[in-house]
Amino acid sequence: MQSSPLSSVESARKSVANRLRDLRLDAGLTMQGLADACRWSNKSKVSRIESVKQTPTDSDIRAWCAACEVPEQAPDLIAATRDAGTMYVEWRRLERTGLRRLQESGVPLYERTRRFRTYATRLIPGTLQTENYARALLSTIAAFRGIPDDSAEAARARVERAQVVYKAGRHFAFVIEEDVLYFRHGSRADMAAQLQALLDVMPRQNVSLGVIPRGAERADVWGQETFTMFDDDRVHVELLTAKVTVTQPSEINLYARAFERLSDMAAYGAEARAMINAAISSLG
Repeated sequence: MQSSPLSSVESARKSVANRLRDLRLDAGLTMQGLADACRWSNKSKVSRIESVKQTPTDSDIRAWCAACEVPEQAPDLIAATRDAGTMYVEWRRLERTGLRRLQESGVPLYERTRRFRTYATRLIPGTLQTENYARALLSTIAAFRGIPDDSAEAARARVERAQVVYKAGRHFAFVIEEDVLYFRHGSRADMAAQLQALLDVMPRQNVSLGVIPRGAERADVWGQETFTMFDDDRVHVELLTAKVTVTQPSEINLYARAFERLSDMAAYGAEARAMINAAISSLG
């Protein structure tokens, strides 16, 4: 099975475009007629908006609704357009005020979530990261993206946010690829401490940690991105350039199915601990 992390974004934008088109049709206006009523030079702008090739501005939506004699619908459509715009947010926009503030901004979501499900392909999940591992990783990210390096403060904020693991009434399920255990961030000692931290958290009753062996058969699930599910309300998908927030129920169900199948492929208990210990031994 495969799902695009951008499909929810596209669906939300298409929904707004369809609502605008329906308003035009209900008003008996052609594309050119609407363009004339909005005092736009030609119908091409109407066509681009309805085909989701151009995102309407707030003023565009107000003019559109006024032309269709339904100005009261403008606020809802503006809100829907803004919601669609927040589903796909570039990291450079999220990180413009620093990595520490980005970590702190997620605290309310972590505090209200009761069930966390995370699948990781390349990195130790943030909730399980040690401060040294997080600092090394975040410093690398800052250098790569050319932003101010406040990785030390951001790492502390990430670890503080992760204390939610030790609060009652929450369950965490982590599934990581075996390769995650070998991608090193920080010194050998830092990486060894990070892997030991995984072993330390495994006995907790509210934590499930599975490791998918490198040789696992990929019959049903392939090419998934790193993602975290927050209850059944939203999914955060991490891309190289952006964070995608999935809120559409049908899309969330796809990620839930993917997580279930990935979980079935993973090793747990003694077998998972053996893989983690092997990774620690490889550090020398």
